[in-house]
Amino acid sequence: MQINTDQLPNHLKRGLAPVYLVYGEELLLVEESCQSIREAAQANGYLDRQLLTVESGFDWNGLFASTQSMSLFAERRLIELRLPTGKPGEAGAKILVEIAARPPADTVLLVSCGKLDKATRETKWAKALEGAGVVVVAWPLEAAQWPAWIRRRMEARGLTPGPGVVDLLAHLMEGNLLACAQEIDKFSLRFGGGEVGLDDIEDNLGDNARYNVFALADASLRGEPGTVERILTNLRGEGVEPILVLWALAREARELAQMASLVASGQPVMRVLETRRVWAKRKPLVSAALKRLSPEAAQDLLRRAARTDRILKGRGTGDVWQELQCLALSMSGLKPATCLI
Repeated sequence: MQINTDQLPNHLKRGLAPVYLVYGEELLLVEESCQSIREAAQANGYLDRQLLTVESGFDWNGLFASTQSMSLFAERRLIELRLPTGKPGEAGAKILVEIAARPPADTVLLVSCGKLDKATRETKWAKALEGAGVVVVAWPLEAAQWPAWIRRRMEARGLTPGPGVVDLLAHLMEGNLLACAQEIDKFSLRFGGGEVGLDDIEDNLGDNARYNVFALADASLRGEPGTVERILTNLRGEGVEPILVLWALAREARELAQMASLVASGQPVMRVLETRRVWAKRKPLVSAALKRLSPEAAQDLLRRAARTDRILKGRGTGDVWQELQCLALSMSGLKPATCLI
């Protein structure tokens, strides 16, 4: 059986499976799913926990022998097997298939790893684990899922998000689940509980390591080419990955293109901003950009972002930082002669 992380709590309420495979590229959700299984196992009397990490020279025969023998410390036990590469090798695959074929009654086997490609998901060992128990997949959150996830997480920590708080966090943190979770934990430590408003958190979000990437996007929206160039120089000097810079700029480019089209169709700017749920403090930035950029110019931003993405993926030629500079400056309203689509 295969389920996603949202379905795991209800599954655990109905009882434990003998085998779990938890994987996905969203490592925070992988770890938290494993923690939920650990807690459920402990609550059901699986008090002996053995933690194993597969590395070079790992003793697979020892693992198999362990699953076939009674626990020395408790009637029931949890064997947690971490598979960093997602590839157990020929020997490991054989052992996992054998364990899945005869799962011991007193043991829960929990295998965890990162993202698995399609070929690995179709292997005999992965299929065997799924057939013997439950596969939990930690899918990345889609943009539309972020607000609900943020609200649930804040409420789970006794926090009530005030107007605009969820939207602000979703905007700033989209694509970085771990950073978002850390910010919410900071709110919990700082406020203890109760309602959290925009005024309580806006000045503190700048501590996030990715803030300068967002500062770059904001400077581009404001139409400040000098600030754009300074921030880009700092980001490059600090070793920030170009993919993060592109992510922040491309996100703004997509929003601008969609909003510019709506404005061009005759909708008032403020109505478009409300419809697109632009939070209050960003409305002046986005409004200024929409007045400055025509729908055609906004589409040019999308094409430039796509061009930069191809360079990052090795499918295009050019200097990626120069392309990022052209993208940011074009968004600010300044398009140097060297910036060609």
